[in-house]
Amino acid sequence: MSKRPEHQAPPELFYNEDEARKYTQNSRIIDIQAQMTERCIELLVLPDDTPSLLLDIGCGSGLSGSVLEEYGHMWIGLDISSAMLDVALERETEGDLVLADMGEGVPFKAGSFDGAVSVSALQWLFNADKKSHQPVKRLYKFFSTLYASLSRSARAVFQFYPENESQLDLLTTQAMKAGFYGGVVVDYPNSAKAKKFFLVLMTGGAAPLPQALGTEESDNSLQIKYARREASKGARGKPLKNTRAWLIEKKEKRRKQGKETKPDTKYTGRKRSGRF
Repeated sequence: MSKRPEHQAPPELFYNEDEARKYTQNSRIIDIQAQMTERCIELLVLPDDTPSLLLDIGCGSGLSGSVLEEYGHMWIGLDISSAMLDVALERETEGDLVLADMGEGVPFKAGSFDGAVSVSALQWLFNADKKSHQPVKRLYKFFSTLYASLSRSARAVFQFYPENESQLDLLTTQAMKAGFYGGVVVDYPNSAKAKKFFLVLMTGGAAPLPQALGTEESDNSLQIKYARREASKGARGKPLKNTRAWLIEKKEKRRKQGKETKPDTKYTGRKRSGRF
């Protein structure tokens, strides 16, 4: 049997009273949760010394919320497991708690939040736990309502565990349809244990994705999977011909076809000056 929790039972059943308490009392989980939440806060790029109102998606028993509090932020947590939320209440967390299924949408007014974080929850949306569940529709419902609930300068950062490339493509596609731009930042891509995936979504502006940890700056383009709306893309979101993005996409297709292809470098797609 797979060790991934999302393959064993729906989240509201998997995280029952016993599992919720075990999860919250596990020192290793507490430490990992804190590290991932701190990285999410870093990727949010919030204003310095200014408290923000953040949405914690899949807040569980409030472990990540406690970290948000330490950084001086206010938060509202959303989770589908009533047992997890009961433990959060016992821990007397400062955040408000909402029992809800994120696949049915984010139940808040437009522009309510300055940002959103999520640790180890997003991958649950790929499951069809009921006959009525369609992962593609649930992802779009989630992203579109989340987009509406954020201010127009806000970001949402999700630490998650994808199973394959198809899941990454599905996430970025549905997020873009909902109005976001951004992409997946992969920290420590060459480490089997330290490798972590973060979906970084932005509602406005034209800021680049943050630098991934554990990579050289010159290799950053190789460590981040982009899903960005930018001037170099056409009306359907495809890169314009002869741009750097277009060339990289074309070369990637050749590699998947097993064809010999020159490696990507900082000179890929750079226009020549015409002088010799």
